[in-house]
Amino acid sequence: MLELEHGFRIVDVHARIEPDEQRRARPGLGDPEQLEREMHQAGVVRAVAYPSSREGSYLKANNAVARMSVGRPLVAFARVNGARDAGSGAGSKLRNLRNRRGDDHTSPDDVEQYAYDDRFYGFKLHPPKDGIPDEDVLSRLANVGLPVLVHGGESFPPEAVARELLGYEFPIVLSHFGAHPLRVDLMNEAIDLLGTHDDLYLDTSVVRYREPLERAIMEHPDRVLFGSGAPHAHPNVAVMEVLTLDVPEDAMKKVFSNNPVRVVEGLAP
Repeated sequence: MLELEHGFRIVDVHARIEPDEQRRARPGLGDPEQLEREMHQAGVVRAVAYPSSREGSYLKANNAVARMSVGRPLVAFARVNGARDAGSGAGSKLRNLRNRRGDDHTSPDDVEQYAYDDRFYGFKLHPPKDGIPDEDVLSRLANVGLPVLVHGGESFPPEAVARELLGYEFPIVLSHFGAHPLRVDLMNEAIDLLGTHDDLYLDTSVVRYREPLERAIMEHPDRVLFGSGAPHAHPNVAVMEVLTLDVPEDAMKKVFSNNPVRVVEGLAP
């Protein structure tokens, strides 16, 4: 794929890598060398990286991602998990009455250690795959104040984000405009939430529709952050989707660099 030419400093808030060299390589796992090459092709100078999903504790995977980020233009986020079910139905509510944090779940002390380890600049939470942390862990996340990249979509829609997470005071970057896979109605719900929640941001990863992208950028130019969604999406494609929008150049600069740098300290020059 040809290298893009543009005049922007671009940073990426959403990329995933597989830190376990023993796992069988397959497309979509996320190879750090490939990610670095694709970032270069797209003119992306720095990217947030977090580990792929797995069973049990993320401690080893998080530490591996931090090690792999050294010497690369990558900023490590620690992936966190919890015992609470992300669903909103009666079954989920019943399970959540019984579920308690186990040894494999992120604890408040884990959050503290990640937050004050200078290798990590934020956290990643995928509620449908990893569950939701309990109140003690969420409160500790609020205390440390680092950004949390949250998977958003059909299995954890914007109303669930508002119900479960937006009551805590930490920056939330909601992936995919809260609409994976490509639910325009959920995208618009997420954009509506920007008007009432100052700590909420949206990333552009795997958002393929122009209208919601342009709407969010024009209505909330300081709250949209560029994310590629690599390895599922090539950074080149993700960059072009923003470059071809009908928005002012100054707004593109905010999406590509100013906004992400304001939220994620490690993405600064």
